[in-house]
Amino acid sequence: MSFLISAAHAADAAPAAAPGGEYMQFLMLAGFVVIFYLLIWRPQSKRAKEHKNLLGSLQKGDEVVTSGGIAGKVVKVADDFVVIEVSDTVELKIQKMAIAATLPKGTLKAI
Repeated sequence: MSFLISAAHAADAAPAAAPGGEYMQFLMLAGFVVIFYLLIWRPQSKRAKEHKNLLGSLQKGDEVVTSGGIAGKVVKVADDFVVIEVSDTVELKIQKMAIAATLPKGTLKAI
């Protein structure tokens, strides 16, 4: 039966690690951290800072758009909520965090 089974051979020894292999792994890890920082974390923190400044500078009379797409004029500003006027008779109370952007003055009349 030995003619059906190939003779087993011992595996060759593992090659010695290349000099500086540990440093190369560290450099790759550091490279991934730098890429993560530049592509994900930094732009996100920049957008968050701009949004925080936008919410802090809201005042009566500003024209805004909410994250839901509702456009209106700010009537009242409180700590966490803003009242926006959507039409002559309709006012909505929304959270400040729902405001996505401010519009230039006169945009609502042009719509």
